[in-house]
Amino acid sequence: MKIPGLRAADELVHGIAHFGRMLDKIRLAQAGTLPEGYFLGDDDYYWWDNRVCRFLGVSYPDLRKLVESGASDDEVCAWCLSNGSNPNEEEVGIFTAFLLKRGWRDESTAGLEEEKQAAGFGDRADILTYVELQKAEES
Repeated sequence: MKIPGLRAADELVHGIAHFGRMLDKIRLAQAGTLPEGYFLGDDDYYWWDNRVCRFLGVSYPDLRKLVESGASDDEVCAWCLSNGSNPNEEEVGIFTAFLLKRGWRDESTAGLEEEKQAAGFGDRADILTYVELQKAEES
């Protein structure tokens, strides 16, 4: 199901995968329009948001407060870079590649295959990553 206002994880913000999607989910939750079943980073279950925050060296609750105050993507990213780990271009590239390839020939492949089956995409050999599965589910 397509969610208006929710970017895909591969729509990069300052080169960072999932960052824009995470911000969109916060904004949609604040507006009361984030569908049930979408997790936010304040839930330990949700790996993606927490992983991005750990990479950037910022706390999810602090980031969420900033987003909810009306900060733009650029303002949130600048805040993360000045208050967190401030990764360089190479580190951002490596992290982004890691996220975008998650599920492809790694320790999470079996889990991806289970999720594909559960979502009705078990026959889709073209879905090799979690990002691809996410996009298929939301198209």
